[in-house]
Amino acid sequence: MDKKLIVRVPATSSNLGAGFNSLGIAFHLYYTVIVEEEMDEWQVNHALGKNIPHDKNNLIVKTILSIDPNIHPHQLTVMSDVPMERGMGSSTTALVAGIKIANALGHLNLSLDEQIDIGAKLEGHPENVTSAILGDLTISTFDGDRCTTVKASMPKNISVLMFINKHSVASKQDLPKTINFDDAIQSSSFANVFVASIMSGEWSKAAEMIEKDKFHEHYREKDVPELSTIRKYAHDIGIRGTYISGDGPTIATFGTENELYQLRDVLNSHHLDGDLRVLKIDYDGASVRGE
Repeated sequence: MDKKLIVRVPATSSNLGAGFNSLGIAFHLYYTVIVEEEMDEWQVNHALGKNIPHDKNNLIVKTILSIDPNIHPHQLTVMSDVPMERGMGSSTTALVAGIKIANALGHLNLSLDEQIDIGAKLEGHPENVTSAILGDLTISTFDGDRCTTVKASMPKNISVLMFINKHSVASKQDLPKTINFDDAIQSSSFANVFVASIMSGEWSKAAEMIEKDKFHEHYREKDVPELSTIRKYAHDIGIRGTYISGDGPTIATFGTENELYQLRDVLNSHHLDGDLRVLKIDYDGASVRGE
């Protein structure tokens, strides 16, 4: 390799209410990997904590070798703004970086669809992978072998306020194996109307649908008490579109930047145990420079 590869992968959020394991979105918060010189053994330099391996057991390297075990070891340097274990796709960013690196170093010429299929198989569900690779809002279904994805466009004036809990523990509540049939019908219809509203440019309807979920939030909200607080103060301002990101503990609220800064100021006065960050949407997905 004559020059360094630089792989950049955006943070993601999944579900967006009732779009369980199907809806995903990418944000302007990035996980960057610099692929440097060849080594005798894999070396991953990072400051992400003692629980993240620096060798071949790192998720990036494991992903690379699962795709092409013949790729020669390299030195990798990781820099990340994506919070670990906070429902913002931190493991997905490493996995997608591994896919991109394997594709480049192995000269595999994988299409985006093939990269998504690999990522969905490795992760077991598609929504974070598709948004990380494609950017923006994605709607996906995965049959265990092949992922079918539609990339949609979020309104350009919409950003997100992320409440990033200081504690990394996501919901402890196991989801049920079955749910009430009427609840399933309702939640499916909420997700359907959300997608249709996005496609037709009716944001107010879409935002309402984000808060109408019966698939998972009811079971997880006991472990994410800030959800009701943030939703209440958002409603007071006239903002709809608050949901648990992934399985928590991070909470996302969509709105215009002005609305979200106003909400952030209100929430700051209530001293929630976490950070509040207003983020823009990433429209382009993962990138590779230096190929």
